[in-house]
This record gives sequence, structure tokens and C-alpha cells, in this order.
Amino acid sequence: MANHKSALKRIRANESRRLRNRYQHKTTRNLVRDLRSTTNKAEAEKLLSTVLSKVDKLAKKNIIHRNKAGNLKSKLTKHVNALS
Repeated sequence: MANHKSALKRIRANESRRLRNRYQHKTTRNLVRDLRSTTNKAEAEKLLSTVLSKVDKLAKKNIIHRNKAGNLKSKLTKHVNALS
């Protein structure tokens, strides 16, 4: 167990950040799943902007790698463009 005040504070801060990151990552994954299951193009285009924004935020905060974010955005955009 940590003995210094700063180490105890760091443990608390790390835990709260971990939970926040987990929540944001899981929320984004759910949005991606919803977008992939959508067959209506108008609805998918509306959802796409929200998903792309969330993915960019995750990459900016290093929750996911920037290349993974780029690949995900590319695949989702292709999916929406392929809908009729």
C-alpha cells in the first residue's frame, strides 16, 4: 500500500479516470454497434456524425489509438455510403 499522500491521491485519480474511460469507450462501442445494425440511410447519416465525434474524442484522449480511430471512421463511413 502507498505511504505518501501524493501516491494515495494518484491511486484515487487513476481509478476515477479508469472508470470514466471505460464508460466512454463502452458508450462509443454501443453507438458503433447501433450504427452497423442500422439499415435506414437517413438515420445512419444522422448517427454517423455522433459516432465520428465520439471516436475522435477517444483518440484525442488516447483511450484508443489514432490509427484505430481512423480505420473505424473509414469503415463506418463506407458502411453508411453503401446503404440505399
